Amino acid sequence: MGKLLYITANPFDEKKSYGMAVGSAFISAYRDKNPDDEIVHIDLYKEHIPHIDADVFQGWGKLQSGQGFEELSDEEKAKVSRLSELSEQFVNADKYVFVTPLWNLLFPPIMKTYLDSVAVAGKTFKHTEQGPIGLLTDKKALHIQASGGIYSHGPTADKEMGHRYLKILMNFFGVPYFEGLFVEGHDAMPEKADEIKESAIAQAKILANKF
Repeated sequence: MGKLLYITANPFDEKKSYGMAVGSAFISAYRDKNPDDEIVHIDLYKEHIPHIDADVFQGWGKLQSGQGFEELSDEEKAKVSRLSELSEQFVNADKYVFVTPLWNLLFPPIMKTYLDSVAVAGKTFKHTEQGPIGLLTDKKALHIQASGGIYSHGPTADKEMGHRYLKILMNFFGVPYFEGLFVEGHDAMPEKADEIKESAIAQAKILANKF
């Protein structure tokens, strides 16, 4: 039995979002193929994801200096505890499916906040004399990205920073399998919007069977 985190960063559901529709199709096909696996949906627009701020740094600093958890302020305790929960949940999963739109060449800010919460030295990577080494060497990850224009290839590919960032970060974490599924061009080619969506859904079902 494996554990899959379905991590979405979209304020809309599959009825309004192409990316979420494709993500939903993937999860449905994956569940059929892997009925014993646990699937946890992390809707970043509904979860409490603390920003790494002064309270967090102060709380971490106190703990690293040897102070007990009870010596942290209430704000520090709440934020540090929640960040620890998120990172532990991430590390203890086997597979990750990220679903994001491409907004202004990047994913929504809430996704960066979440990724900051799981990028923790000693959990997802470690520092060595030879440089950082990823610790998640037995995981799999998929990124489903929706964009109105075409950014996975062609003349605008060098401007895309959403999938590129996730690819770099998963590599940084040591994740050996990372794949992208792009739902793109529906605004640039509105006459092909339905075709683009259905093609991506078909691809999602194929990927689900081997993920």
